[in-house]
Amino acid sequence: MSTRVRGQETRIIVSGPRGVEQSIDAVKSFEAEFNIDILSEGYLGEVAERQDEIFIKVTGKMEIHIPSAAYFQFAQSIIDRAQRRTSANQVFNITTSLTFPDGRRVRTVFKNVSFGSIPLNVGARDEYVSTTLEFATADASFIL
Repeated sequence: MSTRVRGQETRIIVSGPRGVEQSIDAVKSFEAEFNIDILSEGYLGEVAERQDEIFIKVTGKMEIHIPSAAYFQFAQSIIDRAQRRTSANQVFNITTSLTFPDGRRVRTVFKNVSFGSIPLNVGARDEYVSTTLEFATADASFIL
């Protein structure tokens, strides 16, 4: 039996100041990258450099189809926080849940994410209206 995970076994949940954002339920793609720099230093009397790593941040993006007008309330919350119209302590979290065929589940929690540009893409008459949200955070963890 294959233990690979497909997209249909993945769930993405975005929560914000008002709770779970129900307007983000049509996630087309999702990616996250844990950015780690490798530090390398050479010392006298040694034949090879020593390596170390330093955690920088987590970056990611998700493409979604916009299913309802409620999405624009979510987008406005992000804009208001960025413009300091609302409290800067409003927190957005993203949780991914991967369910493996053997029943095991792995969750990744991206805490207190910040969002980048909020594009609106109306590609053609026969395409769904979509957006790609880019995010970054310094705090993410796996729940095994």
